Amino acid sequence: MSGLLTRPGSGFSPSQGLLRAEQFQIAYATNDIEAACAVFRDRFGITEFQRLEGPLPDGGHIRVELAWVGTVMYELLTASGPGSALYMDRVPDDGFVIRHHHLGFLIHDAAQWAALAREAERVGAALLNQRQNEGFMRTCFVAAPELGHYLEYIFPEPAGLEFLNAVPGN
Repeated sequence: MSGLLTRPGSGFSPSQGLLRAEQFQIAYATNDIEAACAVFRDRFGITEFQRLEGPLPDGGHIRVELAWVGTVMYELLTASGPGSALYMDRVPDDGFVIRHHHLGFLIHDAAQWAALAREAERVGAALLNQRQNEGFMRTCFVAAPELGHYLEYIFPEPAGLEFLNAVPGN
């Protein structure tokens, strides 16, 4: 079954607004990623994740668990140490929690990446945590305090697309 809804097409262009890119991801931050994976498995039916972890540029550490459910990628993340504030700023220090952190948007090409930067500047939104992992992907965040979460923009290169396409489906 392809779907019950007939949806309008979209001319994705961040130049028309920060929500006008292809949304594909919903992410949650947690202070106990093993417990969060168990919640997503036992309560929400997401049984298999792809792990990505490593050092943060400022010296901290990040761990991410990714899973596809249909056309939506779910991300669980936790981070600690220097440079982790962007990821953990809404997660209390005590007691297990899972908090919505960001919506992820796919940027298709260099023109959309440039349009995103121009639109963010036009509306007075800083591009936070800009990263360029050569050959893998470019990423950045925009704070959306009106919405209560961040927006993340991902512009994958071939190895990044290969990685995203290898994330397990549930």
